[in-house]
Amino acid sequence: MSDTATTEEVPRRRSGGRAARIAARAAGPTEDERAVRPGYPGGRYSPLTESDCAQVYEAALCLLEDIGMAGAVEEFVEVVTAAGGRLDEDERLLFPRSVVEHAISTAAKTFTWYGLDDNRSIEVGGDGVHFGTAGAAVSVWDHETRRHRPSTLLDIYDTSRLIDTLDHIHFHGRTLVARDMVDSHDLDLNTSYAVAMGTTKPIGISYFQPEHVFEAIEMFDTMLGRRGAFAEQPFCMAHNTFVVPPLRFADDAARCMVAQTRLGMPIKLVSAGQAGATSPAALAGSLAQGLAECLGALTCVNLLRPGHPCVMALWPFVSDLRTGAMSGGSGEEAVINAASAQVCNWLGLPSGVAAGMTDSKLPDAQAGYEKGLTVALAGHAGANLVYESAGMLASLLACSFEALVIDNDMLGAINRSIRGIEVTPETLSTEVIHDVIHGQGHFLGHDQTLSMMQTEYLYPEVGDRLNPDNWYDAGSRSVDERAREHVQQVLSTHFPSHIPPAVDAAVRERFDIHLPAKELTSNSRW
Repeated sequence: MSDTATTEEVPRRRSGGRAARIAARAAGPTEDERAVRPGYPGGRYSPLTESDCAQVYEAALCLLEDIGMAGAVEEFVEVVTAAGGRLDEDERLLFPRSVVEHAISTAAKTFTWYGLDDNRSIEVGGDGVHFGTAGAAVSVWDHETRRHRPSTLLDIYDTSRLIDTLDHIHFHGRTLVARDMVDSHDLDLNTSYAVAMGTTKPIGISYFQPEHVFEAIEMFDTMLGRRGAFAEQPFCMAHNTFVVPPLRFADDAARCMVAQTRLGMPIKLVSAGQAGATSPAALAGSLAQGLAECLGALTCVNLLRPGHPCVMALWPFVSDLRTGAMSGGSGEEAVINAASAQVCNWLGLPSGVAAGMTDSKLPDAQAGYEKGLTVALAGHAGANLVYESAGMLASLLACSFEALVIDNDMLGAINRSIRGIEVTPETLSTEVIHDVIHGQGHFLGHDQTLSMMQTEYLYPEVGDRLNPDNWYDAGSRSVDERAREHVQQVLSTHFPSHIPPAVDAAVRERFDIHLPAKELTSNSRW
C-alpha cells in the first residue's frame, strides 16, 4: 500500500467489500464464525503447581490403599479383590496403588455425550470446556410473589424447554426435584421423561434404585424407536452421588452405578464432601479426600467395564465455619473447584465441577458476583463440564427461571474470555490502522469492524447497555424484570417436538407419566 494513498482512493478500494460485509452481517454468522461456541480449551488458570497436583494424587492413593472405602457392594468387592485388593478386618475395601493406576490407564479419556439432536452432542474430555446445569433444588424462586415455592414436575419440564433455547448452556442436568411425585419410582421415571421431552441437548438425571435405571433406558429406547438404541446414542448421563463422605459408598447409589455401567449409561461420579463437616477443613485435605473417593469409584467401574465413560466430578463443598452451613458462592469454593478440575485434567481424566452455587436467595448483585467468580475460575481452570453454572440460588436449595436467562448471558461472556484473543497478522490490524489514519479517521465504518461485529464480539440477551436516558425511556427495568419477560415469551411459545406424538403415546402406554399431554403443546401458566 502506497504511503501517498489519498482519502478519495480509500472508499473506492473498499466499496465492494463493504457491501458484502453488510450483506453477510444481515445473514448472520455461520456456526464456525460465531463469537463463542462450546468446547474452547481452558487451563490457563492453575491454582495448583505441578508439585501440588502430585502431592494431592499421592495422598489420594495412600487413602485408598491404607484406609479404603467402606460399604462396598458385592460387585465392587469381587472385581477389586480379584485384581489384588482386599477387605480388611473392618470390612473396608482396600485399593492397591497398582490397581488404581491400571484403572486410570484404561479409563475413557474422552467420550461423546450425545444429544437427542446429534448436532448438539458434546465431546467430553481433553481441554474442552462446556457449561451446563445440575442440582436437586426443592424450590423455585417466584418472581411475582418474591418468595420460594415447592418445585413440581411441570417446573422440570418448563426449565428443560427454556434451557433448550439458551445458547450458552451446553447441557442440561435436571435442576429441580418434583415434589409432587410421591415415591422415588415415579420421581425418577417422570423426571427422565420431562427433561428428555423438553430439550434435545445432552441431559443428566439421578436415580434412586437400579430398577429405575433399567426402566429409564427402556423409556429412552422407546423414544429413539427401537430396543438398544440408547446404548448406541447415550444422551442421558447418570448423576451418581456414590459416596457418603468420608470414604464410604452409598449403597443404593453404588448398586445404581453397577446397573449404569452394565447398561452403557455414562456416569458422573460425584464426591461432594463439605469442608469442615464431612471432609477436612483444610482445602488440600478436602481435595485429596474427594480425589480418593472418585478414584475408588472409577476403579470399580473400569474393573467392571474398562473404558466406560465417566466424569470425575470432584465437588468439594465449603462450609461457613461460623455456622457449619454450606457456602456455595465463596472464594474458597471458587478456588477448590478450579483445583479439582486441574488435578483431574492433570491425570488425563474427564473433569466436572460445581460452580455457580450462589448463597443468594434471589437473582441479585450477590448472585451475580458469586456466580461470576466461581464459574469463571472453573472455566479458566479447564473443567470439561461446569455443572450448576446457571439458574441455582440459595446454595442449591432453589432454582430460578429468570436466573437461567441472566446466567446464560454470564456464561456467554465467560466463554468469550476463555476463547481469548487470536493474534495473527490480520488481527494485529496494521493495515486497518493505516487505512483509518489516511481515510475516514475512524474505525466504525471499516470493513474489518463490520466483519467482526458478530464473530469477535458477543452481545447479551437481557443485559442492559443503554445510556441512562435511554434506559429510563425504555421503562427503567432491572435485569430480572427483562429476564422475566424473556421467560414468559419463550415458555408461552416454545414447545419442542423432537419426540413425535405417536412415540409419546407409546411411552405413556408403557409408563405412568404424570405430566399432562396437553402441556407438551400449549401453555397453562405462562
